[in-house]
Amino acid sequence: MGDTLLREWVNRWTETGKELETIRRRELETMTDEQAREAALDLLTMPLPADLPPRLESGLVEQQRWFSKGHRKE
Repeated sequence: MGDTLLREWVNRWTETGKELETIRRRELETMTDEQAREAALDLLTMPLPADLPPRLESGLVEQQRWFSKGHRKE
């Protein structure tokens, strides 16, 4: 893909992303409590891949590591 085509593709997806975010926000704003509960339940009961290795820790330490990398001390 040439530079011109790549720039056009990126620009197109940048605009499309904005439109999709508008649609997503509108759908969330109009969601009923029941729809929100169903969506949360779907996320929390989603099956995991069979080949996913078992977690030996909660991930909180790793999360804090990422947060500290994002926080720059000046």
